[in-house]
Amino acid sequence: MPKALSVILLFALLAGCAPAVPTTTPSEAETAPAATLTPADTPPPTPLPAPTAIPTAHPDILYVDPGLDLGPISPLVYGTNHGPWAGIPATRIEDAYNLPVNVIRFPGGEWGDRNILKPYEVDQFMDLCQRIGATATINVRTMTGTPEEAAELVRYVNIEKGYGVRYWAIGNEPQFYEGALGESYTVERFNREFRAFALAMKAVDPTIQIIGPELTNFGPDSASNPKDSEGKDWMIEFLRANGDIVDVVSIHRYPFPANAMAPARSVDDLRRDTANWNPTLRHLRALIRAETGRDLPIAVTETNSDWSKAVGGIATPDSFYNAIWWADSLGRMIQEGTLLVNYWIISYNQGGWNLVTRDGPSPTYYVYEVYKHFGEQLVYSASGVADVSVYAARRADGALTLLVINLADDEQRVSLEIAGGAPTTASVILLDPEHDAVDLGEQPFPVDGVLSLPAQSVTLYILE
Repeated sequence: MPKALSVILLFALLAGCAPAVPTTTPSEAETAPAATLTPADTPPPTPLPAPTAIPTAHPDILYVDPGLDLGPISPLVYGTNHGPWAGIPATRIEDAYNLPVNVIRFPGGEWGDRNILKPYEVDQFMDLCQRIGATATINVRTMTGTPEEAAELVRYVNIEKGYGVRYWAIGNEPQFYEGALGESYTVERFNREFRAFALAMKAVDPTIQIIGPELTNFGPDSASNPKDSEGKDWMIEFLRANGDIVDVVSIHRYPFPANAMAPARSVDDLRRDTANWNPTLRHLRALIRAETGRDLPIAVTETNSDWSKAVGGIATPDSFYNAIWWADSLGRMIQEGTLLVNYWIISYNQGGWNLVTRDGPSPTYYVYEVYKHFGEQLVYSASGVADVSVYAARRADGALTLLVINLADDEQRVSLEIAGGAPTTASVILLDPEHDAVDLGEQPFPVDGVLSLPAQSVTLYILE
């Protein structure tokens, strides 16, 4: 690694800070995650004051520079979805309460656009958030709702009950409203209605932060991104019309299947997909800057590898490899400075998306068990090794952490270089087909810098 790395990086700061996807989507400290927030202490979103550094790979090695601080990691990237229709198995309530997430979106999916939330449903959800130690975000009914109804929900939640919910999303995947309603529904109509909702809601509580437009099928190429029946680009037109009132710009992403007739996705499909997060999020950030003249935080409020109800396959959402896909996807979203991420879903009676199943935690559940030890400050890391990713952070206790993901089907031996030198020992946490985020304790750190990475694994090294 050249000594002039830091200088080069200063000139390589880019205006960014991944491909697109399905034709439809589901109709929805040391041992803590980066932080455990309650509605009362959730920090406001902070627009990026400067472009973020894009890690540059150096051939055949993993490189980490602990001295190059890339800024705080949002604690809200460790999130999921829940809804009144998505019951948690009674025998697995403790697994849900122990789920190490910091934010829960409610009610996830299209349910919230078709049903009126009852006060008791909100109260039960807020109780769940309190028990998990997570902050709440709420989607208001938009497709068949009214601004007055949305404003009343804000009044009940934040004024009458004092829950202090800060983040509120308007609608869910509005590019599908036309088909659902059986009538013309253009981006122009959505923009008009979105603004009316936002103004009515903020009139009740000016402190809330508005999330939108909750589009899916968004990718790194505007030519293939969602268009309305008049051919207008949903995201571009939304930003032009409501870029002044939206506080967080949101998308959904389900990369597979490409359509209902597509063949079952493979491990190779998932392995190749993770790299698509970076260009998608950079493209979105570039659009935000171009259309609004400023930076706005980005949220991925609904995502999984697959929008269908597929189960039991080697690469379906209930598979072990889905956990590997998610670990790397989450690392890339952290790398791109994403504010808020919500995995689909805590538990559901259909499909393989569950973090908590009737049999216990899913493989992907344990990704959060690894990340809760990761840290609060992102530091520079880059991989020049095929099918291996590395992410690095500094924890509040001063420890440096290295999260190394081997996406390959075979064990790999890879060279690691840490600027300033590496310690002789490290505490190790391992997630692979035989280890569910198991703490292996203190291990010798290889003096030659060559790491042995198990096949399909996530390894967290904690360097004191």
